[in-house]
Amino acid sequence: MSANLEAKKQVVEEIKQKIEASKSVVFVDVNGLTVAEVSALRNKFREVGAEYKVYKNTLLRKAFNEIGVTAFDSDLNGPTAVAFSPDETAAAKVFAEAVKTLPDKIKTKSAYVDNAYVDAKGVAALATMPSREELIAKMLGSMQAPIANFAGVLSAMLRGVVVALNAIAEKKGA
Repeated sequence: MSANLEAKKQVVEEIKQKIEASKSVVFVDVNGLTVAEVSALRNKFREVGAEYKVYKNTLLRKAFNEIGVTAFDSDLNGPTAVAFSPDETAAAKVFAEAVKTLPDKIKTKSAYVDNAYVDAKGVAALATMPSREELIAKMLGSMQAPIANFAGVLSAMLRGVVVALNAIAEKKGA
């Protein structure tokens, strides 16, 4: 085997490992980004714990085909950037923000979320969804609200009893 073929096989294995380790993989069409724009984009992905890469389409297609996914064959044409994210929404949100700031240079293609193909409209919908952590925080807040209200009611009742006892004590003392 040639060294080039062996290197390509290693890259395909690397892509497969990243796909399996990620909860979402988002593809975008990138065209004409400057070095500064790419660096800023990579930094934004690092902040959310995602990884931004540019691979050859044939290698991405081969990696997906090896794990049994062929839905991306038509999307993997032209200059493609990919983001591997540890959660379902982070990469979509970063790309959605980038599409707003650089609409002529970045266009969303598709995504692979929870072992399913998601089209460009689905990626836009993902970008508007709250993250898992935000949903958990909202749920815990809604669970905590009745307890806090109950504690407030008990406190008000005790305060009322103390005020009544204080009034009785003042009446008897006077």
